[in-house]
Amino acid sequence: MNITFIGGGNMARAIIGGLVAKGFAPAAIGVVEVLAQARERLQRELGVRCYGSPAQAAPYGELVVMAVKPQQMHAAAMQVAPALAGQLVLSIAAGTRITDLSRWLGGHRVIVRCMPNTPALIGAGVTAACAAPEVSAAQREQAALVLEAVGTVRWVEDEALLDPVTAVSGSGPAYVFYFIEAMQQAALELGLSGEQARVLSLETFLGAAKLAMGGTDPVSVLRERVTSKGGTTEAALASMGADRVKEAIVRAIRAASARGRELGDELGRD
Repeated sequence: MNITFIGGGNMARAIIGGLVAKGFAPAAIGVVEVLAQARERLQRELGVRCYGSPAQAAPYGELVVMAVKPQQMHAAAMQVAPALAGQLVLSIAAGTRITDLSRWLGGHRVIVRCMPNTPALIGAGVTAACAAPEVSAAQREQAALVLEAVGTVRWVEDEALLDPVTAVSGSGPAYVFYFIEAMQQAALELGLSGEQARVLSLETFLGAAKLAMGGTDPVSVLRERVTSKGGTTEAALASMGADRVKEAIVRAIRAASARGRELGDELGRD
C-alpha cells in the first residue's frame, strides 16, 4: 500500500514514525508539506518522499491521509480533488464532517473520518473512526492499519458520535493533565518537593489507569475498594462530592461536545 499524507505536522509525523517502526517501507510514503525546513526534516529523519504541493505528489496511491488543520482543510481538499481516483481518504482533522469533506473533494465519498488524541505522539493513543457507506471492508482495514501505528482504534457507525468522542478522548488528555496539576499543587502545599509531587502524581495516574484496564470491574467498584470508612480517601471524596466535582466534569465534557458540533457547523459553511 502506498500512502500520501497531506500535511506533515506532529500527528502525521507520529503516524508515519509508527508505520516505519512497524516495518512499513518509507519509500511507500509520500508527504505534502509546504514548509521546506519541515520537508527536509521528514526526509532526513524518516526517509519518506516529500513534496511542496498536492499536485507534485500525484498520483497519490491507495490511501490519502488528510492531516492538515481543520481551518486549512477546505483549501487542501480543493487541491487534492483533481488527482483522486477512487482511493480511500482518511481525515484526522477535528470537526471536519464527511459530507463537507466530500463536497470539497468534488463529490468523492470514499472517506473515513477519525479523531486521534495526543498520546498518539508516543504510540499510546486511542482513535475513534467512522466510515462513509462507500468505504469497503478492505479499506476499513487499511485505515485501521494506519491508525493502529499510534495506538488502538474503535469504530463508531454514527458520525454524530465523533463529537462526544472528541469531548471525551480527544480533549480528555487535557482533563487528566488538569487534575494532575491540582494534585501536584496540593502536594507542594503540603510540603512535598517538586520532584516528589511530580512522580507521585504521575505514577498514581499511570498505575490507576493500568489497574482499571487490567480487569473487568467497573471503576466505581475500584474506587469503593480504596475508600475505607472513616479514612483519608473518604474525607477527600466527601469534599469533592460537596463541591459537586463529578457534576462539573460531566458539564465540562458536555460543553466540549456541544462546541464540537458548533465547530462542525462553522467549518461546513465554507
